[in-house]
Amino acid sequence: MAYGGCLVALADPTRRLMFERLRRRPHTVGELATLAQISQPGASQHLRVLADARLVTHTQEGTRRYYQADRAGLEELRRYVESLWDDVLATYAAGDMPRPRNKRGARR
Repeated sequence: MAYGGCLVALADPTRRLMFERLRRRPHTVGELATLAQISQPGASQHLRVLADARLVTHTQEGTRRYYQADRAGLEELRRYVESLWDDVLATYAAGDMPRPRNKRGARR
């Protein structure tokens, strides 16, 4: 269940904001802290969670670390979501879809 870490990491709105910014271009911890209106240690903690979920990587330039989005974690999540969709399509093709209910809860 490698996709679980990705779901947990992106469930937090601050981490989602940071990840969305990193998808556009690399940022330093300080830049991300300013964007998210949190402390630098707080931003570092969020980045650690994103890195553990394989959603971000960083490069070192002198004393600065530049973080950027990494698609590896998203790839695992994409495969999981596609597997759910495959299950739905297979169920539909087999004719095993539950019948819809009317407003009173009875099957049509």
